[in-house]
Amino acid sequence: MRRIPILVFILLGAFFTACQEDNVKVADREYILFQDTLSVNPVLADEGYTFTVPVSSTVACDYDRTIAVEIIDEGSNAIEGRDYVLESNTITIPAGQYAANVVVHPQYDRFGETDTLSFNLKLVMPDQLRLDLYGDQTKVSMYKVCPFNIETFSGWCVVTSMFLYEYPGLTNTDQSYQRLIKTEVDMEENTIILHDWLFDGYDVKLKFDNSDPANPRVTMPEDQLLSDELSVFGQVNGDNRILGTSSPAYISYFNTCQSFVALWLRAYVYDLSTLVGYVGDFYNILEWVSDEEADRLQREEGM
Repeated sequence: MRRIPILVFILLGAFFTACQEDNVKVADREYILFQDTLSVNPVLADEGYTFTVPVSSTVACDYDRTIAVEIIDEGSNAIEGRDYVLESNTITIPAGQYAANVVVHPQYDRFGETDTLSFNLKLVMPDQLRLDLYGDQTKVSMYKVCPFNIETFSGWCVVTSMFLYEYPGLTNTDQSYQRLIKTEVDMEENTIILHDWLFDGYDVKLKFDNSDPANPRVTMPEDQLLSDELSVFGQVNGDNRILGTSSPAYISYFNTCQSFVALWLRAYVYDLSTLVGYVGDFYNILEWVSDEEADRLQREEGM
């Protein structure tokens, strides 16, 4: 994705002038463009929810500038009037201002849980206002964000773990890196307990942060006990505890619509409160399934 704001900032610094000061020079210096050539937006269930697609100009003028916005069907899989509605087919950059927004009303009920719908927009304006490097179009992508409910992450869960792939443990004779576990909501807000997460007898906690629905995050508190060292490594390197937390090097997140968590785990070993060393960072997928699916996995796949 090509980012435009830095370029706009440079152009603004170089070309700051009123449009009427020098009509000949302005024709070469005034450009109007979408801030990004790709705009990715969550679609929330909130009544009246909208999102905006910003448009910028490289100069401010002492009069309002109104520009038409055209929907381009080619390359779009979202249908206007069914999946979304534009608040207006024009945008107006007010006098003295550098920007305006295309306002989009997405139709939440039209989106499936795994849908990503998109459409293309074009600014209809004189050619001299078009910056060839970035053009006059943008692709607007939309995806559904379901209302957060911590109970979604309670019940049967299939764990696929790269930690188990590399360190299956001495008693895991089939070298499986998948487990079927039970989870429950903890008394602490927006927190769940993963029972027997990677190894039997060792429970861990996960905390969900839905303060920004467009960027849902999940964290594992520090010093969660994953297992003893001897039964996993076959030897003791520290105090015979393998501890874990969410890795600060990668983003861990959750998806309520699809009932899964993508967790980057950092595993490490201490000895009398002194860090012996990091085991590493490991990717894990947790997928919640129905009672019926859990029963099938137990009967047919021995999980």
